Amino acid sequence: MDNPFAVLTAIVAPCILTNACSVLALGTSNRVARVVDRTRVLTLELARLGNGEPGQASRLRQIERLRARARLLMSALRIIYAALGSFAACALISVLGALATSYDVAAVFHASAVVALAVGLGGVSALVVGCSKMVAETRLALLGMTEEVTDTLAERAI
Repeated sequence: MDNPFAVLTAIVAPCILTNACSVLALGTSNRVARVVDRTRVLTLELARLGNGEPGQASRLRQIERLRARARLLMSALRIIYAALGSFAACALISVLGALATSYDVAAVFHASAVVALAVGLGGVSALVVGCSKMVAETRLALLGMTEEVTDTLAERAI
């Protein structure tokens, strides 16, 4: 409690994680926009194709995969925002705990330390879950890209 660097570390760590979550949320939002754009393109292509035409089944599969990706991305985005809020709250609680030490209120210091730790752990857990959803979405994106290339090459060979 006498070391000012310990207080600074307790405040800075959640701030750095808050920044990391903000960048991750921005990237996730961009991926959502790409899924929306690709879905629009496929929907237009599907509308131009008649029933039973080559490529119709492929585009329907791609649209379904895009729907699954969109669900994963929206879930990841919600969880990442929860982590972002947790880290911001953790930083604020850490500041309150630091203030409590300067006024010699040990009970508030200890309570804020426990609450900040719990909130920070919740934020880290949310960040891990959000990232795992992003990995699952990336796998679907790569699977979709591979299938799309294969289908396009097959359509051109016909």
